[in-house]
Amino acid sequence: MEIDIVDNSALVQEAFHTACLRALERCGMEAEGYAKDLVPVDTGNLRNSISHKVDDGEPAVYIGSNTSYAPYVELATGIYAEGGRPTPWVYQDANGNWHWTRGNRAQPFLKPAVADHAQTYRNIIEDEMKND
Repeated sequence: MEIDIVDNSALVQEAFHTACLRALERCGMEAEGYAKDLVPVDTGNLRNSISHKVDDGEPAVYIGSNTSYAPYVELATGIYAEGGRPTPWVYQDANGNWHWTRGNRAQPFLKPAVADHAQTYRNIIEDEMKND
């Protein structure tokens, strides 16, 4: 009797990695949509800057914005920010008008886009793992 053993572990690992990347891409698209729905809109620049990127080396998906002010919207400024400035201040705008402020309250859009939809992301991952 002769038995041939075939090692398909490399094919299985490749299929698993491909399914992971598909799941991460779908999760990233979903999270990006949730964040865009939640973000406060003035000019639309912040909303339009929200994107996601899959890092196939980790594997992980990152969602965020490349605008300089996104962290201030997400986390707050002045007296409202953890470790922020404890006193009010004044500033002059581009038109020469002076303003007094204590800062801005947080308007989170990234954290809730991820944290509030964990089951959705789990379902996406399970779906992609079953499809391969």
